[in-house]
Amino acid sequence: MVALDTPSPPVLEARDIEVTYPVALSGWFGGNVLLRAVRGVSLWMRAGECVGLVGESGCGKSSLGRVLAGLERPAAGTVLIDGRPVQWGRQRAARRHRGPVQMVFQNPYASLNPRMSALDAVAEAFRYREGIDWRSARNRARQLLEEVGIEEALARRYPAALSGGQRQRVAVARALACRPRLLIADEAVSALDVSVQAQTLNTLRESQKRLGFGMLFISHDISVVRHLADRIMVMYLGRIVEEGPAEAVLDAPRHPYTEALTAAARWEAASVKGEPPSPLSPPPGCPYHTRCPLARNTCAAAEPPLQTVDGDHRTACPHWRELNRTLARQPEPDVSATTGML
Repeated sequence: MVALDTPSPPVLEARDIEVTYPVALSGWFGGNVLLRAVRGVSLWMRAGECVGLVGESGCGKSSLGRVLAGLERPAAGTVLIDGRPVQWGRQRAARRHRGPVQMVFQNPYASLNPRMSALDAVAEAFRYREGIDWRSARNRARQLLEEVGIEEALARRYPAALSGGQRQRVAVARALACRPRLLIADEAVSALDVSVQAQTLNTLRESQKRLGFGMLFISHDISVVRHLADRIMVMYLGRIVEEGPAEAVLDAPRHPYTEALTAAARWEAASVKGEPPSPLSPPPGCPYHTRCPLARNTCAAAEPPLQTVDGDHRTACPHWRELNRTLARQPEPDVSATTGML
């Protein structure tokens, strides 16, 4: 991972991204309405940097990731990779984007060809990217698979004969074979056991150090993101509500939603209360005010913008100082009640 004070041009820039989906309503008042999955999101990333994108399921994380990967066209906004605008569609310019930008999905079995061995799946990526013959591609693939922990015997197996963690390593190796400038990992470890999660995270971290690509790590688990991210962006109902250096966001959150997520990760009593509002009919004003313990009448009047509170740390909560005072008054959690005697 790159040091945050290292000057380098951004490998990724996204400006004012909007993602909408038409939804058909049933009943007497049927018709189509637009679901706003992502609302005015902007972000940037340097080569070698890892940015964590966290939030509850359904908040728009995956929709944003698919737009950045060039798999979906946004309703509005611009995406630039190394300063060049992304082209969407089937034309040659769009296909060129899919080499420098690679994506690792949550379900590796669905993303791998069941009729190709692990070795051939990675070799095919080398042939697509570099135009080399099969023999050379297989030699390169064999070496790369060994680097991510897949031995020769496993490399000759088909996806059905591999474990979930082994499949995910093959998916990571296939993405790395394209020598990406940007890797998007969408819930890449959420379906894996804890021990296999750690192995996969180590593989991603070591690969990023070796190759220097930028990585967007999407997860609903903020404790997993802690191990990888240089910066963290917290998403709620399609909008970024807090962003900043990972240590600042996790240890000194400036938004009540972030504090609830970190408390849940620490197994404390505090957690996000209630169900998130429907994106088909979001509440007026701050989208979190219906669940927020700091909510006031003014929170429903207007949606607060992201404001800088300290250096690169920004929040969309105007009452973040009150959150700090509330946290300062809270006693330290009694972990013995949940973890037992050590």
